[in-house]
Amino acid sequence: MKIAFIHQNMPGQFAHLAAALACDPANEVVFITRRRDRQIPSVRRVCYGVRRPADAPIHAHLRATESALHHGQAVAHTLLALKRDGFVPDIVVGHSGWGETLFVKDILPGCRYVNYCEFYFQAEGQDFGFDPLYPAGPEARLALRMRCAPLLLALEACDCGLSPTNWQRSTHPEPLRSKIQVIHDGIDTALFRPDTGARVMLPGGPMLTRSDPVVTYVARSLEPYRGFPSFMRAIPHILDEHPGAVVLIVGDDSKSYGAAPADGGNWREAMLREVPVDPSRVHFLGRLPYDRYRAVLQLSRVHVYLTYPFVLSWSVLEAMATGCVVVGSDTSPVREVISHGENGLLADFFDPRSIADRVGQVLAEPAAFAQLRSAARQSVIDSYDLPICLDRQIRLLGQLQDA
Repeated sequence: MKIAFIHQNMPGQFAHLAAALACDPANEVVFITRRRDRQIPSVRRVCYGVRRPADAPIHAHLRATESALHHGQAVAHTLLALKRDGFVPDIVVGHSGWGETLFVKDILPGCRYVNYCEFYFQAEGQDFGFDPLYPAGPEARLALRMRCAPLLLALEACDCGLSPTNWQRSTHPEPLRSKIQVIHDGIDTALFRPDTGARVMLPGGPMLTRSDPVVTYVARSLEPYRGFPSFMRAIPHILDEHPGAVVLIVGDDSKSYGAAPADGGNWREAMLREVPVDPSRVHFLGRLPYDRYRAVLQLSRVHVYLTYPFVLSWSVLEAMATGCVVVGSDTSPVREVISHGENGLLADFFDPRSIADRVGQVLAEPAAFAQLRSAARQSVIDSYDLPICLDRQIRLLGQLQDA
């Protein structure tokens, strides 16, 4: 079978699936991407570039659509070049979020196209207008509608859609939702597992172990979408009431979603101006290598995960797989994986006091939450374990090829 993956930020959600398919000598796997610094064994990487006319006038509401068009056009030319070289994929698996897959079926009408349906923007009940920090006026609603145009075209054209969670599937238009299957990308629970011997050396010391009352927070970027301001406002309550507690924050100052602070800079700097913290007890670790990130989760006594009604992060499932007691935001994507009091705890996204109280419960009586730790890991094993998800993904591709 010939398979082409498309994702501008290789490997994205396709790391495990592309690697697994490439292990079979009967498959030929190509990955189309903009990244030139990533590689997967036995996968041929083909890079494309995006050419955009300089200073071309365009309506503000069409900027995202115009960008998607350029990405889609560049990938279309890449697919044409691959066809000329003799590579015509049986199946294309691609993420439609940047417009890259817009023209897959136009260039390859005979292929089976699987569209990764990560998120579909809606004006009600999701991230849009959720946070008072970002008012959602009429013009913003118009721009949001246009932002969905490439997503809608890709969903209409695909043979099958793939969403990682039920809630993310539910964000897509109901008339086309039946095309979308729910299969998560998969969590490696053999890698993310409890380890009573986990240790993390902080810069300049000390060495932290499982005996320390460690509170952890992880986000790729420290920003409102992942509840960073709410968490920062909870920290003084946590530290005041638990003098031995140490807070580890993993994530950097980049911007993944939403806007920068109104006065410029980044959200870490903005929140430190609002909420000064003791640097001997609150440690900003930046982005970490995978093994060090895993060790942070493994020694965590309580892990905080907050998010808008938006894409569910891998990190919350990885934290649960390591046996963390997770305090999660009481928002739709989190409620799909955490049932309050059964495999984790929920708190109001906008209420730092509520978040601090939940964290404090675990810090005060860690032994009382042993069952939640076990249940958290088991729920990931049951529903998101990598071998199970990979098997379902590969079987889906096989069914499409045979159809």
